[in-house]
Amino acid sequence: MYFDKPYHSWERGLNENTNGLLRRFFPKGMELGKLPKSQIDDAMFRINARPRKMLNYWSPLEFLAGRRVSLMLAF
Repeated sequence: MYFDKPYHSWERGLNENTNGLLRRFFPKGMELGKLPKSQIDDAMFRINARPRKMLNYWSPLEFLAGRRVSLMLAF
């Protein structure tokens, strides 16, 4: 998570959005250090599998998989 100046959320919109996504899985005040790695990995997978408007509604996983294939074909 990124912590910026209090009450300046407009400075880091992407970070605010990502923090909001993380809060869906981990409520405020929850100690992340006590969670099993599998639960954190599951949340990370779900966030990365979510479609994004900036990627033409592809998920980051789909987008990066396509990039990887195109790079392998280029060499």
